[in-house]
Amino acid sequence: MLDHLQKYFRTAMQPLARGLDRIGCKPDYVTVGGTVIAVAIAMGLLPTGHVLLGGILIGVFALFDTLDGTLARLQGSTSAWGAFLDATLDRITDGAVFAGITIWFVIDPNNLVGDGPLMWWGFIATLWCMALGAVVPYAHARAEAVGASARVGLTGRSDRLVIALVPLGFTQLGLPLLVLLICLTLLAVTTLITVIWRIAVVHGQLTKPKTALADSNG
Repeated sequence: MLDHLQKYFRTAMQPLARGLDRIGCKPDYVTVGGTVIAVAIAMGLLPTGHVLLGGILIGVFALFDTLDGTLARLQGSTSAWGAFLDATLDRITDGAVFAGITIWFVIDPNNLVGDGPLMWWGFIATLWCMALGAVVPYAHARAEAVGASARVGLTGRSDRLVIALVPLGFTQLGLPLLVLLICLTLLAVTTLITVIWRIAVVHGQLTKPKTALADSNG
């Protein structure tokens, strides 16, 4: 859903990309630097209860996710390496975000969860979000590796971050914890549906009879 807005983010990033180009900054520097900062924020602020500030800062850096690609196109240096690096480091950032939320449920620095069913509910739902969220891009990559396409799903990377971080941040402002738990549960379910959907689509493409493929190509 939100991933479809990337073209607008790329347009908004062009002035900053031109500024970075003038000082000789390379796209890889932006990719690595953004990942290091986002991981530090996720693991430093979320587990310690600074979920509102952490969510805002991670959201800001998520908006800058298109900056490295915009800079690469400006410099004429787009490459398979850059795409690989960006996708790989995105997985690290996502893992850090959901690991930070998982730790937050266990440590409970804001005294919102308690040591009971709500803690376990949040802990398990967040772990499922983290695990399934890693499978979604993997299924897409493996589909392309075997000559198929898996560009389907209910939740993209931006959607998963927003659905998790927005209610988490607002718990610090009094949003009921139940709202966060429901959001994480729905996120886990929709991500699972996305995984199953991609598997089904790729299965249909790769098991299609050769005669049908020949007819479609003819």
